[in-house]
Parts: sequence; structure tokens; C-alpha cells
Amino acid sequence: QVQLVESGGGLVQAGGSLRLSCAASGRTFSSYTMGWFRQAPGKEREFVAAIRWSDNSAYYADFVKGRFTISRDNARNTGYLQMNSLKPEDTAVYYCAADPRVWGVRGPLNYEYWGQGTQVTVSS
Repeated sequence: QVQLVESGGGLVQAGGSLRLSCAASGRTFSSYTMGWFRQAPGKEREFVAAIRWSDNSAYYADFVKGRFTISRDNARNTGYLQMNSLKPEDTAVYYCAADPRVWGVRGPLNYEYWGQGTQVTVSS
């Protein structure tokens, strides 16, 4: 079992930045791929970014490339999503997820553990 708790969401103006954190407890976090997903009202949950535990390879959705950076600190059992140059269309509930597998990192069905989500609102 892995428990995940997100934090760092909030209200920010367009062009601003936020850093989301995902604190993990339970099993060894270093052996889990971590992903970030988001869901806006009326839309499906979509992939944002992921980082594999095996080689720290990072993957991003096209709409966040160059703006968002995913990272992890295994010593602190915490993952991060640095979000810069935020746009109103980035408004959503952001979820972190974890799974021991290293393939299919873009698919939400491939993650076993999920946090409760944190709201990010970007005003224009």
C-alpha cells in the first residue's frame, strides 16, 4: 500500500507559477513510477507528466512541455510538479499517482495508487 497526499494547489494569475507536492507513505517510494494527471470540470482525466523509478526518465504531455517539470526526492518520499507560465486552461484538479510498473506511464489505468487531488485555478 502507498498513500499519496498532494499539496501546493491554489489560485494564481496567468503567467504565474505553482509547485505541487506529492507526499508518499507506506511502501518504498523509490520503487514506484510517479505520475501527475489533471481533470477539469466536464472533462476526462488526462496525463500531465510522469517519472519512472527505474531510470528517472521523465515524460510530458505536449501541452505542458517547456512549462512544467516533474521531479522526485526519494529521500523525502516526495514528488513534485513545478508549473510555470500557467494558463487559464491549466485550471483543473491535479492528482498524483504511483505504480511499480515502468511502462504505460501515460495511462491512468496503469496506476494503482492515487492521491485525493489538489485544485489549481489560473485566472486570466
